[in-house]
This record gives sequence, structure tokens and C-alpha cells, in this order.
Amino acid sequence: MSHIQSIDPATGALVWEGAPAGRAEVDAALRRARQAFPGWTALPVEERVAAVQRFRAVLETRKEEIAAIISRETGKPRWEGLAELGSMIGKVGISITAQAERAGEKRSDMPFGAAILRHRPHGVMAVLGPFNFPGHLPNGHIVPALLAGNTVVFKPSEMTPATGAAMADAWAEASLPEGVFQCIQGARETGEALVSGAIDGLLFTGSAGAGAHFRHVFADRPDVILALELGGNNPLVAWDGDVDEAAAIVVQSAFVTTGQRCSCARRLIVPDTAFGSALVEAVASLSQLLLIGAWDETPEPYIGPLISDGAAAKARAQFEGLVDRGAQVIRPFAGIEGRSDAFVRPAMLDVTGVSVPDEEIFAPVLQVCRVADFDAAMAAANDTRFGLSAGLVSADDALWQRFVLESRAGVVNRNRPTTGAAGSMPFGGLGESGNHRPSAYYAADYCAYPMASFEASDPSGNMGALDGMLRR
Repeated sequence: MSHIQSIDPATGALVWEGAPAGRAEVDAALRRARQAFPGWTALPVEERVAAVQRFRAVLETRKEEIAAIISRETGKPRWEGLAELGSMIGKVGISITAQAERAGEKRSDMPFGAAILRHRPHGVMAVLGPFNFPGHLPNGHIVPALLAGNTVVFKPSEMTPATGAAMADAWAEASLPEGVFQCIQGARETGEALVSGAIDGLLFTGSAGAGAHFRHVFADRPDVILALELGGNNPLVAWDGDVDEAAAIVVQSAFVTTGQRCSCARRLIVPDTAFGSALVEAVASLSQLLLIGAWDETPEPYIGPLISDGAAAKARAQFEGLVDRGAQVIRPFAGIEGRSDAFVRPAMLDVTGVSVPDEEIFAPVLQVCRVADFDAAMAAANDTRFGLSAGLVSADDALWQRFVLESRAGVVNRNRPTTGAAGSMPFGGLGESGNHRPSAYYAADYCAYPMASFEASDPSGNMGALDGMLRR
């Protein structure tokens, strides 16, 4: 069986390698998870809280080490690896609060006794992680799932196995009972074995194409809870204001993480006015000033390489496809001399009047569309099968109220980057961006199901309800 390898996209150096789990190993992991489930869910919630708090303590102790693994494996600058690890640490406290608020126990007194709302875990949860946030995004599923009383089998992306291995080590150090959390490594075949196995839930973060596949796979398995966090072809409408400040919002929306965030702005919609032209020019100029480099370089770069040379080749082909359709190049899709092919510069095209595919380009590629009025801007913003994030840059309160009312997206920001999100809020999208099960603070909702009970301490009084309605 061939090994999987993780490669530093900046240098081509080997970061991690190991044998993928075959079907027999996957099935064995699922059996262990199933055996561990009754004991884990029977624990008082306070003991599960204590376990995830121990995990948080391990992350805090190993912060620099794990952040460096994330950065080296993904190509992210050091600052962004540390930010991701910080989000993982913060997720624990947020999830504990969310579990109590959204999936706790509530009692109401009734004449006969009490009505009680409880939440029960689903069972064995499969978590498939992405490469772009290999720690934070699967962690956002794993922590709430474990708190709710589920057991978890986690397969990291085959592009970022080292981060998955580091997470598994941290959970092991947190002393969870055997089988409660397991990490299996592998590529598509391993994932298929996991998904087709005896699971009660699939928690997935990844592409819309993969999400559509899972919808079909589980169409006849309604017993499996399916939570999909997918991509987007996100619009940013920049309508008025200070050109430099607006340009900074656009650059941070489109090019952070080298465009490898599902919430990145892919489409910039501007008025066909002097402001719109000035803004496009300012964004093009500012984007060329961004420092680009390896994760540990000094001065610290703003962005690093794409995840792989292959990812860069795919994005280049998508860019050239838009040019073939008639898009005008504002900034070319170009590599960087002396660096690996995974390094690319931010690219921009003007697609005004051009029929372009409604596809996510997972790279620093921004499409500009100029429109005549705000009606056309809203129509263009909503002209997508996706619905993850959207943004408006404007000082006009009336435009903002209209934008909120008419936008079809799960994250809608004003005068802030489209990538702005918080673990204390829901995160998810509509259409091809998800399946109406937002994550972050709302992950507690899909990690447990509500159980309604009407309870009395003894059965007295039930015959009285039949008085006068019985044949004597």
C-alpha cells in the first residue's frame, strides 16, 4: 500500500508521510467508536467538558509547535498559523457555552409533573477535514460533537496529514477513553470507506462538488445526520466611501490566505463611475504591494503559496478560461521567479458584460463587474448558485438595510472583509454553500437531537381523564 505524503508547498520538502488506512482499518476504527459510545455518552456532561478543557490546555502548551506544523504544511505565514491555533483554543470555551445554551436541558413545571427538553447525541460521527484550515475547521466539528456525547472518527485532508496527526496527539494527551476520538489517515479511498461505514453522522468541510456527492450518497440514509460546510462564489459590492479604505477591505476579502478561504470575495461589484474605476485601480495597486513568502520568512509575509503546484496549475487554467471568454486582464495570474510553482501573485480580471461560469476559483483571483445602479449590483450579487458570504462597502445606511434584506448568504458584512466571522456566531451558507446546518456556535444543533419528555412521578390521574367517556 503506497504512502501518503505531505509536502511543504514553499520548498518541496517532506513534512509527513505514512500509510493510509484501508477498509479493514476504517471498519475497525468504527467498531471501536461504536463500543466506546455508550460509556462516553453516559458520563455527566461535566466530565466531557473537563476532557475538552484538557485538550485546550494541551493546545496552549504546544501552541508554537502545532502552529508551525499548520504553517509549514499549508504554506500559511507564521502569523496565520498562530491565529488558526488560537481559534482552535477559543473554540473550546465557545462550544461549552453553546452546548449549554443550545443543547442543554430545560424543565417546565406542569400540572401532572414536568415537561423536560433534553438533547441526545447521534452516535458515531465521521469528520472529514479540509486542507485550508486543517486544524480549526475540523476542530469546529470535533469539539461540539464530543461535548454532546458522540464519538468521532476523523480523517484529515490527505494534503495536511501532519496537522491531523498533531491533533490526534493532543487528544491522546487529554486522556480520552479508548475509542472516543480516532484519527485515520488517507486519501479518497479511505474517505469512501469511512463514509460508507456504520456512521450516524458526517460532518464535512470542503468543496461544493464533494458536498453534492455526499447529498446523493446519503439520500437513502436519512438516519445519518449530514452537516455540509462548502464553498462560495462570494460577492463584494463596493459602492462609496474612502477609496483607500475600501481597497484595503477588498484586498483582505479576496487575497487573504492566498485566496484559499471559502468566504473570500471572488467577485467585486462596483458602480460604473469614477469611484468604481478609482477603486479598481487602487485594489490592483495595493495587491501588488503585498509581501509574499514562505511561512517563516522575515519580514513576515501577508500570504504564502497555494497548497500545491497542482492547485496553482488548476487556478491558472480557470483564469485563462475566463480570458478566453473575453475577460480583460487587470493583473495577470503570474508566478514568482525563483520560487516554487505554488507561489502566485494576486490576479484580477474585468468580466463586465462577459458570461462567466458560476464557479469558485480557490486562489487569489478577483473578478470585477461594473454595473449601472444598485439594482444591478444586487442582481449581480445574487446571481450565483452559492450563498456563503457577501459584503457591502458603503456609508449609506439605506443601502445597507436593502443589502441585508435582499442578500442570499449566510454571512453578510458591512465595511468589513467578507472573511470576517466569529466562533460565537453561526457560520454557513445557502444553496450550494451548505445544507442549512451552519457551524461555529450553531454546531451544537447538529451534534445532538432534541428529546421531549412529559414526566410524572407516578401514574395517578390518568383514569380521571376518561371519566364520563367509558361504556359502563
